[in-house]
Amino acid sequence: MSAVPGTFSRRTYYMRASEIRELLKLTEGRDIISFAGGLPDPRTFPKEDLAKIAKEVIEKYGDNALQYSPTPGVTPFRETLAEFLNSHGVSVTKDDQIIVTTGSQEALYLVSLTLIDDGDVVFVEAPTYLAAINAFRVYRPRLVSIPIDEEGMRTDILEEKAKKLAADGFKLKMIYTVPTCQNPSGVTMSRDRRKHLLEIAEKYNMIVIEDDPYSFFSFEPLNVEHLKTMDKNSRVVYLGTLSKILSPGLRIGYAAGPKWIVSYFELAKQMVDLHSSTLTQYIAMEAIKRGLVDSTVEKAKKIYKEKRDAMLDAMEKYFPEGSHWTRPAGGLFVFAYAPPGIDTKSLLPEALLRGVAYVPGASFFVEGGGENTMRLNFSYPTIEQIYEGIKRLGSLIAEKAGKR
Repeated sequence: MSAVPGTFSRRTYYMRASEIRELLKLTEGRDIISFAGGLPDPRTFPKEDLAKIAKEVIEKYGDNALQYSPTPGVTPFRETLAEFLNSHGVSVTKDDQIIVTTGSQEALYLVSLTLIDDGDVVFVEAPTYLAAINAFRVYRPRLVSIPIDEEGMRTDILEEKAKKLAADGFKLKMIYTVPTCQNPSGVTMSRDRRKHLLEIAEKYNMIVIEDDPYSFFSFEPLNVEHLKTMDKNSRVVYLGTLSKILSPGLRIGYAAGPKWIVSYFELAKQMVDLHSSTLTQYIAMEAIKRGLVDSTVEKAKKIYKEKRDAMLDAMEKYFPEGSHWTRPAGGLFVFAYAPPGIDTKSLLPEALLRGVAYVPGASFFVEGGGENTMRLNFSYPTIEQIYEGIKRLGSLIAEKAGKR
């Protein structure tokens, strides 16, 4: 039976398939070197330790770990999480609330559901995280992009656009940023710009969403503070996840922020899934307490730094003249610019035929542009695959650039 006109809500018109998830389906089971998804290297998974913890959790906490739990999350886990965040420079105070989510993607959805009305202005980076765009777009905000450079979001341009939009009568609602080891670019926002961003948010009474999946993977010292820690006016919500630093299969994310905001996330989550997995919360709690998360991070940092260096070296060797790319201080991605005139979305089918995949960059720009860009993941492929995949990709780009 085909869809009957009028069956679905108008909201479904604004839903978009994630290019990343679609690419993962295309590459699954095929002999393709994939730079597409932000998958952790399986070598970082502490399988034996997690198996031991899971067994002990069921033996020790069985009745509680296998039962329903409160919507915000298992209380001892949230307390452990608060201690963990504070120990890593993310200020969580008595005036804050933590809610556990089913991955950080659910946290982005709860942000959208509770904070965005039709026409609200939401500022995002250009480029920005694709899955955040998709979560926001369904609630029909006015998405306004702010370019980035090597110091992160251009807060001078943010201020100019905020001033103009406010004068034109628009409701300025939110600034969404991945300020540390950004996805997709890998750049980190400078301290001065973080301070300026918070000043702008205060002036125009905006909420700041600090999405931080990657700061644990900094390969060089970063002289910055988290926006959540710098916030003195209770307007920053910090989103985090254990997906990259322990295991994505546990599906543990979280939001930490002022109670007056996060309490509404709790109401929304009751409608979405009641609560996140009780069992995996207990497993994650024990993993944090036993130092397993910290040791996994240290192991992963060494692996990912070596892979980042390999990708940058391979691009220097094989990408044609006219290309350039970011040199991330951390995270899992390099954002690359092919020579002008190359459309990376049109190029992708040919790349797949040559056995290499990437994410075309245009989808990371909410107001257009980025047609010659691509996001390249280095955490999942092996070093040998990185060199071979970049060689294939560079050769293809060079061919297309030579034919223009």
